[in-house]
Amino acid sequence: MLIEALSLSKSFGARKAVENVSFAVRSPTAVGLLGGNGAGKSTTMRMLAGVLLPDDGSARINGHDLARARLQAQECLGYLPEAANGFSVLTVREFLIFVADAKGLMGSECRGGVERIVRLLKLEDAIDRELGNLSKGWRQRVWLAQALLNDPPVLILDEPTDGLDPRQKVELRALLRVLTKERAILMSTHILEEAEELCDHIIVMHDGCVVANANKSDLVDAKGRLAPAILDLTRSGSHSQASTA
Repeated sequence: MLIEALSLSKSFGARKAVENVSFAVRSPTAVGLLGGNGAGKSTTMRMLAGVLLPDDGSARINGHDLARARLQAQECLGYLPEAANGFSVLTVREFLIFVADAKGLMGSECRGGVERIVRLLKLEDAIDRELGNLSKGWRQRVWLAQALLNDPPVLILDEPTDGLDPRQKVELRALLRVLTKERAILMSTHILEEAEELCDHIIVMHDGCVVANANKSDLVDAKGRLAPAILDLTRSGSHSQASTA
């Protein structure tokens, strides 16, 4: 099993952000995590990435429990957080080397990994610029690069195309289609057309709960659109039977 969420719950003060969320991804595929603002998507992703502890429940990445074997789990994981920012005084090269070192890539393995990911995401023109001087779209590409540095089997991507221009979005979507062949990708997006194009499986959250967990083909209408089902599910909040991607 590549990704497992087991009855995850998280509160912030009196507000229940995520309640009893369970789902699993057992093989390489792209899973869309959809829902409105405040649905609990980012909180769920942060718990699955090991950067936020759940109040209840557990999570596993590639079979490793994040509470008991966090380092082993995170070695199998690439994570792009929502509104990624920080390290503004580092150049792109310095940032990627820093992340590579943190992921345990040393010497030639570090250099080779950075060179590979710079080519893959076409970062050559920004490589010696400081992150703080980059546009939002360029920063987003750099943060996606760090998620891919160690070539992990699992990617958790929170709004991966946020801030990208139309051409960059097309290029990134093409890359994600290739990556999905060998990886489990859990991605959130507010762009339903993006989920329609990239995802094989859809998980819908509403008010902190999973209200749908199904193959995309079971949710789209006759025109291949997700919007009618998403609007209905997030309006009614009715829960559907859980399934496994």
